Amino acid sequence: MSRPGGGVVSGRASSLRAGATPWVFMAPFLVCFAVFTLYPLFQSVILSMQTTFGPGATRFVGLTNYSALVRDPLFWTALSNTCLYTLGSLFIQLPIALGLALVLETPGLKGRGWLRLLLFSPSMVGVVFAAMMFALIFEKQTGLANQGLHALLAPLGIDWSLDFGWLQQHVMPALIVASLWMYVGFNMTYFSAALQNVRKDLLEAAVVDGAGPVRRFFAVTLPAIRPVAGFVVLMSLIGSFQLFELPYIIFNSTAGPDNRGMTIVLYLFQSGFEVGDLGYASAIGWALAIILLACAALQRLSARGEEAGA
Repeated sequence: MSRPGGGVVSGRASSLRAGATPWVFMAPFLVCFAVFTLYPLFQSVILSMQTTFGPGATRFVGLTNYSALVRDPLFWTALSNTCLYTLGSLFIQLPIALGLALVLETPGLKGRGWLRLLLFSPSMVGVVFAAMMFALIFEKQTGLANQGLHALLAPLGIDWSLDFGWLQQHVMPALIVASLWMYVGFNMTYFSAALQNVRKDLLEAAVVDGAGPVRRFFAVTLPAIRPVAGFVVLMSLIGSFQLFELPYIIFNSTAGPDNRGMTIVLYLFQSGFEVGDLGYASAIGWALAIILLACAALQRLSARGEEAGA
């Protein structure tokens, strides 16, 4: 004989179990996220308000690290160098990647698969290997860059001195060239995937209306790939601001001549692990995070504005 109200109690227990089931499956991720992400972020905020004097010796200084950061000329040097590298990535690397994707999507192109593999393969090479390779290419006397320019310009009567050091005179161009070799093919794959989703009927209609290739690109192709292009721009921007391995390895653990290879992340590394001031390094890290969040917000607002205008 069942008790009065037993069905109601059983139904509530069943609904509670059903509501708790997703949380049980999500619990491992939530615990790992809290331990390895939220807690370190919280601790880094506290650390950015402290000055460290070796392991275990800290003193709370409030916002002093951030005010010192604003007055630090080396931080502004690192920021300007990073912005210059980012501009090279956005306005040189991405247009080249898009152009290669357009070429590879040409109807009837032979060897398309092999060309994609050839262009994409540098992105599978480790950054350390690429940095060491370009350090040899831009070596002061025997590097391929100087030797090649000397061979090309000598017959024209131009005396190209082999003592000219690419890494000493053109730090950021050298880093941009190295990043072009590594990442152009990677970004090209995103654009290639986006171009395959462009509606063929719209392109055919544009041809019928007399639109040329340039007009078709800006009127049909570019609006169709805009979401992917926005994603690629944002990821390239974030990756460029996190530049560290290339200058660190190419310049033998230094920032290059006159700090012309200094980037924000490299300055963070030197402040935290070479100088030993982890509090100041944390302040640099949060300054970088704020810059990236602002860039992401601006990109999102721009995308919304374009969507509203469309």
